[in-house]
Amino acid sequence: MLLKDILQSTKPYLLLMRMDRPIGTLLLLWPTWWALWSASNGHPEFNIWIIFTLGVFIMRAAGCVVNDIADIKYDGHVTRTQNRPLTTKMLPVKNAWFLFFGLLISAALLLLFLNQLTIIYALVAAFFAVTYPLMKRITYLPQVYLGIAFSFSIPMAFAEITGGVPKLAWIMFIANILWTTSYDTIYAMVDRKDDLKIGVKSTAILFGDLDKIIIGIIQLLTVFALYLLGQQAEFTAPYYIAVVIVIWLFVYQQLQIMTRNENKCFKAFLNNNWVGLAIFLGIFSHFLIKS
Repeated sequence: MLLKDILQSTKPYLLLMRMDRPIGTLLLLWPTWWALWSASNGHPEFNIWIIFTLGVFIMRAAGCVVNDIADIKYDGHVTRTQNRPLTTKMLPVKNAWFLFFGLLISAALLLLFLNQLTIIYALVAAFFAVTYPLMKRITYLPQVYLGIAFSFSIPMAFAEITGGVPKLAWIMFIANILWTTSYDTIYAMVDRKDDLKIGVKSTAILFGDLDKIIIGIIQLLTVFALYLLGQQAEFTAPYYIAVVIVIWLFVYQQLQIMTRNENKCFKAFLNNNWVGLAIFLGIFSHFLIKS
């Protein structure tokens, strides 16, 4: 009975941190691992890998909490978000703030084990993550802003492992911004009708009837950036096989969003987990064969 009570009391906090929906964490995790393996020539130190992986989980959770605090007046009007803990009053807002600051303190403790340059990039990343929810009110490009927030683990990883941020890292950074913009625009297509009613902005609204074409262009740019990444890093065949797989996954996503059906758009968004995994396996396999 005690265990049941504990689970029941922690459930709102777990839902607030999206522990029931790991897709956001995975989409943040894959580029972090791309960078860790690339910066370390396929051999990231275990303690660095643990710190960065924990950092992904903590900061994604913190981002979700602050997002729900910022959107508390809006989520009840959106079909996808109307059952979130703060909207349904499963959890007081003050508790959400305590959780948010607790997560930030946990992330800050991880920084104690990293070098000064990495800490600087981490603070910039935290700024983008915390301010992202505000962007939906002031710009039609919050998806691009999220892409920047989701990409800072890349220069962080290179800074920690190599002591600097080479050209390779910035190409990866740009590739990830493009990819994030494409999949988060697909995600925004799910909420577009509700967002128009409540005045929330997104690239899906900005692109309008050209949404599918522009998403396709961004996906092509992502593939080109990934190709440039492979050239810069001198990756071998396994990586380029992964890029070909990504092309096929993007084609699948285009087929899913063709009718703009909300369920199919959400399915296309979820498919991006395989994009991130494919690129990671391509990088991992390159170093595995090389060694």
